Amino acid sequence: MDGLPPAFDSRTLEARLLDRRFGDVAERRSGAAGSRQRTLKRPIGCVGVGLHSGRRVELTIAPAPANSGIVFHRTDLGPTPVEIAARYDRVVDTRLCTVLASAARPEAEVGTVEHLLAALAGSFVDNAVITIDGPEVPVLDGSAAPFLFLLDCAGIVDQESPRRWIEILRPVRVTEGEGSVALLPAAAGAPLGLDMAMTIDFAASAIGHQDLALRLDPLSLRHDLAAARTFTLAAEIAHLRATGRALGGSLDNAVVVDGARVLNPGGLRMPDEFVRHKLLDAVGDLALAGAALHGRFVGRCSGHALNNRLLRVLFADPAAWREAGSSQATTPRPLVAAA
Repeated sequence: MDGLPPAFDSRTLEARLLDRRFGDVAERRSGAAGSRQRTLKRPIGCVGVGLHSGRRVELTIAPAPANSGIVFHRTDLGPTPVEIAARYDRVVDTRLCTVLASAARPEAEVGTVEHLLAALAGSFVDNAVITIDGPEVPVLDGSAAPFLFLLDCAGIVDQESPRRWIEILRPVRVTEGEGSVALLPAAAGAPLGLDMAMTIDFAASAIGHQDLALRLDPLSLRHDLAAARTFTLAAEIAHLRATGRALGGSLDNAVVVDGARVLNPGGLRMPDEFVRHKLLDAVGDLALAGAALHGRFVGRCSGHALNNRLLRVLFADPAAWREAGSSQATTPRPLVAAA
């Protein structure tokens, strides 16, 4: 990214953001997360276009049994739906969005999953079946707010099984260029949950430097993140479309920035909408851990690629994490098998 300082120390950023921001987060905590897994009360659906493919797609989110996780079903590839697990190890592309593929049929993909996954994860929905008749989740208005509206309409119910958590035991970091991401152990005595901080720097003065920190829960998702839309630079649009990307993009589903100007007639939904969307993306990408995270996330100028690499590095080190239930911690064990 242009406009970044020539040197970047990820540990310095972590200390600055944690000291300055997570203290504020602690004051706003609403208590520990729910102890039981959750799913939808009834199915709910929508129709829209894919941001990059431009294809019309129909999507349905439906209840699922406890311990089944989030699973996509592609229904347009034959008489039997193709299952694609929402897991970090099923990510096959992170250019501009997060794309998952089936382990059994690698050609079966579903892209731009991050906004929907963020709505589910931030609403503490652990189990759902997402049926889709195309290769990309509809972009809708470019944020997670429409998906949150769908979840509100469907309703969310507790299930009998205790919620599963991945506890971060020691720091894990990934750095590439000026970008960096880290997962850190939770503060001593912190209730189960994920504290998050993000900072971004863009040369475009309409974006500039922004940072934000919060504790992820249904309230912060709804009020701080869900409405923040995806964004791009005006100078990049021609290249994106020439390479088959952003074919469904418009001012109705993305914020477009040209230097100091926001080209959308309605302007921004909030002054720091850009960093809020980056944190929303991180919520969706980290949801691919397969269980809720207990710890702290810090990102600087991160994107889908770094977020996914962070999970891969985490789970490659058995000493860096363990599975923790709502009442007791256990030794690491395999998560839900990828489809």
